[in-house]
Amino acid sequence: MRFYRGPARHCSCEIREGKEGRNKDRDARSRSELTTAMKELTALENPNSVQQMKLWLADNGLETDTLGKKAVAEMLKTASPEMRRVLTLRQQLAKSSVKKYQAMETAVCSDGRARGMFQFYGANRTGRWAGRIIQLQNLPQNHLTNLADARGLVRDGDFDAVEFFFDDVPDTLSQLIRTAFVPREGAKLIVADFSAIEARVIAWLAGEEWRQQVFAEGKDIYCASASQMFGVPVEKHGINGHLRQKGKIAELALGYGGSVGALKAMGALEMGLTEEELPPLVDAW
Repeated sequence: MRFYRGPARHCSCEIREGKEGRNKDRDARSRSELTTAMKELTALENPNSVQQMKLWLADNGLETDTLGKKAVAEMLKTASPEMRRVLTLRQQLAKSSVKKYQAMETAVCSDGRARGMFQFYGANRTGRWAGRIIQLQNLPQNHLTNLADARGLVRDGDFDAVEFFFDDVPDTLSQLIRTAFVPREGAKLIVADFSAIEARVIAWLAGEEWRQQVFAEGKDIYCASASQMFGVPVEKHGINGHLRQKGKIAELALGYGGSVGALKAMGALEMGLTEEELPPLVDAW
């Protein structure tokens, strides 16, 4: 993703014209086709209904408490071919990132720029900057090797070719979102990120010198956390390596005073942890 960040309270970016409306129309068409296919396979009145889909899956031998993307991805590993087809369609229907095209159309100004994309202290408890409107802090990555070809087909409105060559239309539209942002004339867009910035700052604020030393020496903070939590040496792909995952989930979820709910939101159950393991994990961290 490439974006231009202006003054601190007035961030803006330029949006490439000409394809947002077409993408929105093609997304609507794609969703209609996917919904029709789901209805034919499941005979459900509304296959987009989470409750109806969970009951249908249960009737077909797949019990689940959630239809989140991590849970669906896990079920796909062991599902029968017929069930995999339904779950794959569910994944495609659940794509929400293409809604960013609608946000672009709503937000873009007459000069082709979108403004007000970042809010200072938008997250009340942590004080983080918050993404607004198009949500530039949460853009899907693109991994298409022929990204330029996909972009060209979408720009020309040739969605039949998009479907023929790339199969998953919602995913393709999702991967093209970053290409909608361009620099102003004479400017260059630079993308940068800080490595483990929150963990580093929290360690400094808390005065945890051993954690700061881990970063200073370039060591693995997840292994170091797990080692402290469980009182044993932990090495990635080495001794007690299985504990690193617990150190990682705790590190990502609990830094701002989170508890069991934060672990679940970060995907602890999907990673294989049990409900009973979560409270002790919080205490250990």
